[in-house]
Amino acid sequence: MKIQVLGPLSAEVNGGSIVPTAGKPRQILSLLALYPGRVMPVPTLMEELWGTELPASALTTLQTYILQLRRRLGTAMGPGAPTGAKDILATRHGGYLLQIDQSCVDVNQYEDLARQGQSAFEAGDNKVSAARFRAALDLWSGPPLVDVRLGPVLDIEVMRLQESRLGTVERRIDADLRLGRHAELIAELTEMTARHPHHEGLHCQAMLAMYRSGRQATALEVYRRLRMRLIDDLGVEPSPQLQRMHQAVLAVDPQLDVLAGPRRTSTFDLFAA
Repeated sequence: MKIQVLGPLSAEVNGGSIVPTAGKPRQILSLLALYPGRVMPVPTLMEELWGTELPASALTTLQTYILQLRRRLGTAMGPGAPTGAKDILATRHGGYLLQIDQSCVDVNQYEDLARQGQSAFEAGDNKVSAARFRAALDLWSGPPLVDVRLGPVLDIEVMRLQESRLGTVERRIDADLRLGRHAELIAELTEMTARHPHHEGLHCQAMLAMYRSGRQATALEVYRRLRMRLIDDLGVEPSPQLQRMHQAVLAVDPQLDVLAGPRRTSTFDLFAA
């Protein structure tokens, strides 16, 4: 089985799709796929499907959806399969689970590569770090579960994945900056700061990339625009780290030109107290 949730929902067995067309069975499959090998309790599945207002037939309807998923799974597996659909989409006390290896789901591949990238980053191996982060991000084909209706449980899961992806992008850019790829990053960082207008870490990276590319004035303009947005929208000043970065750019601080020193830190914390 191969399941993808980092974009449109996809689930294939022997090359055939088992993704149902109906909305609620798609939600069930998505939630089970996010935690392969773990029991998803019936109350959690019901909360995802109906929130706090459960219909009287909730349990029976949930069982019907599970049966529909098993039928699709069994059809894709074929009559000669060594195990049955009930062995894959299994019933356990109080819930259901997908009995598949974690590597069958792209989100687990992504998280494993991201962990490898972070370990290499902390060890100072910038080339390996950037490569692992990039491989992790390459698994994404769009917003997670973009074609699935999100109930309260999946909504939280999707927000978690989106935050994780943003953090991975930020760490990958850190690794690329430590490798001296600042000029290559300017276009990407211009887009990222536009998409995340209050994200100080990305703006800090943009300032550094601009500065190292000989664009000191543009780096200062990035700070000015961010500061005005933070004041106008949130009523706050930039963080001390970003203010010190701003002062370093003004002063042409030599530390800004250190590509990969002994400190295993993010760009944002380059001027941490």
